[in-house]
Amino acid sequence: MSAIITLSLLAILLLYLGLFKAGRSLLPISLLGLAAALVMYVMQWAGDATPIYSGMVLFDHYAIAFSVLCILVTMLVMLLSKGYFDAASVHVAEYYALILFSLTGALLVTSFHNLAMLFIGIEIMSVALYILAGIRKKDFASNEAALKYFLMGAFSTGFLLFGITLLYGASGSFDLAAIKAYVIANPQGVSPLFYAGILLLIVGLAFKVGAAPFHFWTPDVYDGAPILITTFMSTVVKTAAFAGFLRLFYFCFIPLHDFWEPVLLVITIITLFIGNITAIAQQSFKRMLAYSSISHAGYMLFAIVAIGPAAASSVLVYAGAYSLASVVAFGILILVKRATGSDHFEAFNGLARKNPYLSAALTIAMLSLAGIPLTAGFIGKFMMFSSALADYQVLLVVLAAINAAMGIFYYFRVIVSMYFKPADRDEVTMTAQYQAAIWVAVLLTVVLGVYPTLLAGLI
Repeated sequence: MSAIITLSLLAILLLYLGLFKAGRSLLPISLLGLAAALVMYVMQWAGDATPIYSGMVLFDHYAIAFSVLCILVTMLVMLLSKGYFDAASVHVAEYYALILFSLTGALLVTSFHNLAMLFIGIEIMSVALYILAGIRKKDFASNEAALKYFLMGAFSTGFLLFGITLLYGASGSFDLAAIKAYVIANPQGVSPLFYAGILLLIVGLAFKVGAAPFHFWTPDVYDGAPILITTFMSTVVKTAAFAGFLRLFYFCFIPLHDFWEPVLLVITIITLFIGNITAIAQQSFKRMLAYSSISHAGYMLFAIVAIGPAAASSVLVYAGAYSLASVVAFGILILVKRATGSDHFEAFNGLARKNPYLSAALTIAMLSLAGIPLTAGFIGKFMMFSSALADYQVLLVVLAAINAAMGIFYYFRVIVSMYFKPADRDEVTMTAQYQAAIWVAVLLTVVLGVYPTLLAGLI
């Protein structure tokens, strides 16, 4: 809990630094604070994992592993922020503070042990993002993204709260251990209210992770929000939401697997096809990444549909692979859009001739997102497919393989543009911070592709 308190105080400190015009110190202090929180989590690894604060939170290996991943990705996003926020506003402290507040909520979602804490964590995470999505006040697309995100977020929160209420009405507790005990003690006599609560929770959490048919907000919000905020939303927020989703269903609802599995199976198949088919039709690289994030939500739902002992490590590896590749893709998109003024695929034409190393980094990221061997993305998909096959969900794996082939098509479009479509263009320049963020993410993508146990073995 000390790491979460530290990050909360750090966000408040950044706001005060903004009042005193200490803009140059915001990024270094943010990175130092994140590094301190990371160390605090690592120090908890060998401690006793028991629920604390009246059973509200539990910092077990599961929570620590996902929290460390969220903090590491946030540090990479912060590195990409150098010069990005300055171009949008002279008041940049609010950007850093809101990102840290949202991260604090994400860390609570990964470690909740009480449904009340799940709701609080999701709301802390989301409210900061409502502001960040529309922080460019004079940008119509940003304003539209913030409004859609707020309305759909409030709508999904209603489902989530109603589901939590019904679970409480049936079991008499918000505590996960008490809810689990209720399910085990009533194998044939579970209240109909409890079943309705599970369905409403699925709807609410599906909204949060951007799964179809509750994905309508995702492409417009991801496309309209500033690119750096989209990067944070599609990586840290999605990772935390899936960590909370999996923790709830693995801890409490496995005995009722036969009831909710068909519902999630249908959602998974719809999510895969809608995400991939719509991504193929896009001409904007940013919007393509937005739709592809929907399909990746479908792949991560595999672990919940075929839930088992390996589900947590599968989601961790997949979320890590997707997050690292997305940081590279969005980071290079920022550079290309800054140089050309466009985020369409044509803006990448001829990039390999002027920036061969940058093109190589983006190629590795696309290969990882497509699931090509020797990348972390391949290992993530392999683990998801293996978990589904172990549960005899052969049809799901076949459909997923078809969708993976569609993913290869649209991910390779940007590779073709960079290497096989020459164009007169200037060299894209990037700062040392950008180079550090991009190459660290690329290196980790390759290392995890070769040695996946470095991450999979943590849980």
